[in-house]
Amino acid sequence: MSDKPNIRLFYASCFALITTAFSFSIRAGVLNQLGKEFQLNAEQLGFINSMWFWGFPLAMVIGGLIYHTVGPKKIMQFAFFTHTAGILLTIYSGGYTGLIISTFLIGLGNGCTEAACNPMIADSYEGKRMNTLLNRFHMWFPGGIVLGSLISYFMTEANPEGWQTQIWLILVPTIVYAYLFWGQEFPKPRVQESATVTGNLKAMATPIFIFIGACMAMTAISEFVPNQWVQLILSKSGAAPMMILALISGIMAVGRYFGGEFVHKYDQTGVLLGSAILTALGIFLLSSLTGSMTYFAAAIFALGITFFWPNMIGFVAEKIPKSGALGMSVIGAIGMFMTGNMQPIFGGWIDSARAKATALGLSGDEMELAIGQATLQKMITFPAILIVLFTILLFWMRSRAKTAH
Repeated sequence: MSDKPNIRLFYASCFALITTAFSFSIRAGVLNQLGKEFQLNAEQLGFINSMWFWGFPLAMVIGGLIYHTVGPKKIMQFAFFTHTAGILLTIYSGGYTGLIISTFLIGLGNGCTEAACNPMIADSYEGKRMNTLLNRFHMWFPGGIVLGSLISYFMTEANPEGWQTQIWLILVPTIVYAYLFWGQEFPKPRVQESATVTGNLKAMATPIFIFIGACMAMTAISEFVPNQWVQLILSKSGAAPMMILALISGIMAVGRYFGGEFVHKYDQTGVLLGSAILTALGIFLLSSLTGSMTYFAAAIFALGITFFWPNMIGFVAEKIPKSGALGMSVIGAIGMFMTGNMQPIFGGWIDSARAKATALGLSGDEMELAIGQATLQKMITFPAILIVLFTILLFWMRSRAKTAH
């Protein structure tokens, strides 16, 4: 670990994550426009969304495997290439196939960002400082979503057909992070055993890592699926969907920025259990409230998902350190891969709910509201399962701590 970590690397990592956030929020904002322009149903839009989440884990796993061989610099150079290529291809896609390929490329760039930046921060800092900066690094995913959501909302209001201009804006943070990474020296691995794939795999072949992998699948689905589809499922809730996404992301950003001390006090396990409870409550409220109360429901949901991702990564870094960069990458990859699998399923839920609403004679705004609420009710299952899993984890970690003493 360097005595004086290069803070410019941290800032560059943050802008790379803003690129990921823009690709998430702006694409969510133009989802309706893409569907109308290219005549795509919800299931097809789900498959397009899934490419974002499937490219992500592929790059994360490969990046984790080669992190100590090629280094974070080359991984981020590849990220810049795929981000740029994906953005340009999205704009000039011409239809379904082009959108599938372009979204996959952007997903690869996003996965490279996680694969390079998480272990780089973990290798640069330790203990409380590491947890603080991992939370602040991940703050920029929701922070970037706030910016992207507001940009998408106002640009769509001004020009409902001009989705290409919104996609161009994703290039801005992409160019900034490339500039900040340029010519910098990167840290060496802090846990030497973590520099070998054999050491990584040995640490990962444990019950606790496998258990965390199962939890990660549930946390990622609970966080990303409702947010990616907010424009469709809350369009007639009586609240502006992109304003809801901005509110959720704003709360997440603030929580992650100031969350280091909170996490240190209650440990990742206690924080994760509380998060699961709030997430389940939030999704339930989103599926039943309308009008201005939708914003209240969104705030509860936001408080729930705020600490999921950074503390799952932080748990692996702190509690299973010998799994190294590969361990952090695989955990993140599990979350994104399972979220990718859920996208067309979620889209299918929407199409099924639409068919049922039509059969009941619903139409217009009433039908769209019923569709969104019915789809969200199915999502409550995931955080409900997490409540049980994180309760088990809490007692598991307390038992292990007593044994260690």
